Amino acid sequence: MIEAASGPALVVLAAGQARRYGGCKPLAPVGPGGEAIIDLVASDAIAAGFSTIVLVLSPSTGPAIRYHVEHEWPRAIDVRFAEQATPRGTVDAVASAWGEVDADAPYGVANADDLYGPAPLALLASHLAGGREEQAIVTFALSLATIGGAPVTRGVCTVSPDSLLSGIDERRLVVPDGPGRFRAGDGREPAALAGDSLVSMNLWGFTPGMRPHLEAALAGADPDRGEVLLPDVVASLVDGTAGGRQPFRVLRATTRCVGVTHPDDLTLVQEAIARQVGRGERAAEPWSVLHPAP
Repeated sequence: MIEAASGPALVVLAAGQARRYGGCKPLAPVGPGGEAIIDLVASDAIAAGFSTIVLVLSPSTGPAIRYHVEHEWPRAIDVRFAEQATPRGTVDAVASAWGEVDADAPYGVANADDLYGPAPLALLASHLAGGREEQAIVTFALSLATIGGAPVTRGVCTVSPDSLLSGIDERRLVVPDGPGRFRAGDGREPAALAGDSLVSMNLWGFTPGMRPHLEAALAGADPDRGEVLLPDVVASLVDGTAGGRQPFRVLRATTRCVGVTHPDDLTLVQEAIARQVGRGERAAEPWSVLHPAP
């Protein structure tokens, strides 16, 4: 058995509306045995060194997710629940979880519908456990962060020579455009994007020093604009437009991140997970780290 409270907490954002998918994405069956996305996200996180999972839920889909977790997850998992009462974006979702995380400890943030895999999550857990004052972002090559041909939104990252984040540019309607190439259909230039461009998949590591910046972003938000998003706030912190700077260490993942955006993605993700199991990149049975072989 792993030791309780031996690693940081991971805040998993599971309150999204999933308008394009049309269902409760965290409960979509993608694992070898029909396991839900949320099962694999949490199992990968525990295997990577996180000890607490904080699920941020919405009033609409939250009860179904909570029921699933309480009936399907091992009782050894330290899982906590928080509610995001209104859909005000990912910054508000993180703030909704603050009551369930140690105010003096760093923590990770992840989407509930992206399967980052154990190795990228381990990069983040190790950074958080190292006692550094830097915030962190785990990046993926664009070619390893898309699946299928349906358009997606990706935050293209600019990285300094010392591996610090220097900018995030949200590009929309990104689709494959030949081997190793992609194209953004948002009307902006450059439209062509290289497959090795580093992109954000909303996998973050925050120190306690990040909280005042997120609080300020929420307090200063225009209520008519709706959501306050993490990439926007981070971009303003790395370029100084928010009135202060925060260094973000860029942790580069080398494996594939797969997620469900559109209904047709489900079969593609199931196949991708099966290949990851076949290559030994993830365990065939979730939670196996809790029951190591003798």
